[in-house]
Amino acid sequence: MNEVLSRQGLVKVALIGNPNSGKTSVFNRLTGLNQKVGNFPGVTVDKKTGSFSLNIENQAKLIDLPGAYSLYPTSVDERIVLDILTNKEDDLFPDVIVYVADATNLERHLLLLSQVQDLDIPIILALNMADLADKGGYKIDSAAITKKLGVTVVETNGRSGFGTSEIKKAILNKFNTKESNCSRFKFDNCTTKVIEEIKSSLSIENDYQAILYAHHYQNLGHLGGNEKSAIEEIIKKNSFSRIKAQVDETMARFDKIVPLVEKVVVNTSNTETSFTEKLDKILTHKVFGSIIFISILLLVFQAIFAWSSYPMDLIDEGFAGLTELTKLVLPNGVITNLITDGIIAGLGGVLIFIPQITILFLLVALLEEIGYMSRAVFLSDSIMRKFGLNGRSIVSLISGVACAVPAIMATRSIGDWKERLITIMVTPLMSCSARIPVFTVLVGFAVPQEYYFGIFNLQGLVVMGLYIAGATAAILSAFVMKQLLKTSEISYLVMELPTYKMPHWKNVGITVFEKVKTFVFEAGKIILIISIFLWFLASYGPGDQMVQVEQQVATEASAQNWSETKIEDEIASRKIEVSFAGYLGKAIEPVIEPLGFDWKMGIAIITSFAAREVFVGTMATIYSVGSSGDDEQSVVERMANEVDPETGELVYNQATSFSLLIFYLFAMQCMSTLAIVKRETKSWKWPTIQLIYMTGLAYFSSLIVYNIFS
Repeated sequence: MNEVLSRQGLVKVALIGNPNSGKTSVFNRLTGLNQKVGNFPGVTVDKKTGSFSLNIENQAKLIDLPGAYSLYPTSVDERIVLDILTNKEDDLFPDVIVYVADATNLERHLLLLSQVQDLDIPIILALNMADLADKGGYKIDSAAITKKLGVTVVETNGRSGFGTSEIKKAILNKFNTKESNCSRFKFDNCTTKVIEEIKSSLSIENDYQAILYAHHYQNLGHLGGNEKSAIEEIIKKNSFSRIKAQVDETMARFDKIVPLVEKVVVNTSNTETSFTEKLDKILTHKVFGSIIFISILLLVFQAIFAWSSYPMDLIDEGFAGLTELTKLVLPNGVITNLITDGIIAGLGGVLIFIPQITILFLLVALLEEIGYMSRAVFLSDSIMRKFGLNGRSIVSLISGVACAVPAIMATRSIGDWKERLITIMVTPLMSCSARIPVFTVLVGFAVPQEYYFGIFNLQGLVVMGLYIAGATAAILSAFVMKQLLKTSEISYLVMELPTYKMPHWKNVGITVFEKVKTFVFEAGKIILIISIFLWFLASYGPGDQMVQVEQQVATEASAQNWSETKIEDEIASRKIEVSFAGYLGKAIEPVIEPLGFDWKMGIAIITSFAAREVFVGTMATIYSVGSSGDDEQSVVERMANEVDPETGELVYNQATSFSLLIFYLFAMQCMSTLAIVKRETKSWKWPTIQLIYMTGLAYFSSLIVYNIFS
């Protein structure tokens, strides 16, 4: 039995590879749903870890390191890989590396492999997408690669799971047989001298680790001040030029990689244009490609409304039934009211939108899987650059449609600080999934449920218009910030357009599951706390005013001979006004009244600064406490039937509904986003400016819209 594994029972495995190499598919195949997402220490970069069985006795801990092109980092992602692989004391330092390479584009993927191999960490080369390579006419001699590079080669297909068991066997075998590195890079005399002095000074053994220290010592967090000073002195003493050394090394490595690939890879295909190239002539065409892109967006927003209605109705009915059942089972009292009017009402107001969130993430995941999302980025790039945004800003803006938090994290790939800052500042204007509950409810009040040509849902068209308005505001805001920050440099988008392929349904399923789970549980925690807090604010008030309300209503009812239903309605209505929530809403009502908002909406706006999706849950709590209508009514029905007691008109008329829509479209109502902006910019200055300018934009835009529709 393997001595190391039998002693530890756990082996740490790292997945490494270039972006778009298929690491995610391999990771999902190995771990299934036995995985979790966190952050690397000190940075807002996703860290995916999981576990799987190597055999009956031994387990493996798997970490999916960020995609990288080399160990000379140009982004935070690549720096994380460098930090871990050059620090044996790091908790994530691997016992074995599984290097995932795209078999259809082997030449580009071998640069990082050759660097990692020189660190003398046991490594397995997983030639992924072997099926696509075979279809493309590429015949790869795996035995020759093993002989030339001295690495174990496993052909894999992350989509089908082919090669997964071979990877597990190779991990176990790595501890029984140590392969020699047949292609260790040879440095010139000057660099060799620097390497030897650093090894001696820092007591390290590996040559390549020493040269990486020489190149990156200033940014390696695990090096102490004395160690950095020692390295700096060695570099100065030997007149070591880091930039020249990096270029020379990279070119020299490719001088070996290119002829190697020519020997081990044979292209037996004819020279006819590939399917991807043929399709790209249409999908990336300036005219036809743009039309198709807009059509796909239209389909997404139509699907969100058309496909979700039935499951949403079922969830709505389920929560109404749960409320009734709870009231029947539990005795009347404070606890029962807390559960039904606080917890169930609040959570039901958010969970009802799970179908729409699921559909959004499903369609986005499908577009990413088939390879279309990168084309969408390509199509938008030339337009974005005219407004001063970096080409890679498109990635963040498109990601912002799902959630601004990971979208802002994605800006770390933008090298220019000013362009990155502008992208961070405007990305929250993109309509994220948290706005869907608000859009769904308010669009239902403002826009009739009509179809054009029997296909196009008018409400879906309006929601698409809101998304376009958010994107337009982001672009125009970027242009204004460009003028204010006086940015003159414009970066260009450099990215790989992957081949088109059928979606890997397991990947799609896991992605959707993880996204929806995060949405539900993260939102659920906030909603639960706020719902309980709101229930308390709406159920209690200062002094004995609640008791006085009951006495006043009893006196008026006796004098005017009110019915029992009328008495209950009056008590509920007046109690909510003299509650703590009522006083809070009344306090800000003068500020929001010009927008068409009442004090109840004011409470929802305040609580929504925790998270936008809280709006519906807040209204559910307020109307559950403050209304004595049919308990089976959903919050949407109660809001739709709410009447202004002074004017006798519906509260949520077209003008008010559109005004609220525009406010929620532009306002910065997400504490998580502000926290991420602070973390990315390392200052409260920029999130404060962001909060002020977005709230101001929301207020004045809402004011204009309300006056137009009034």
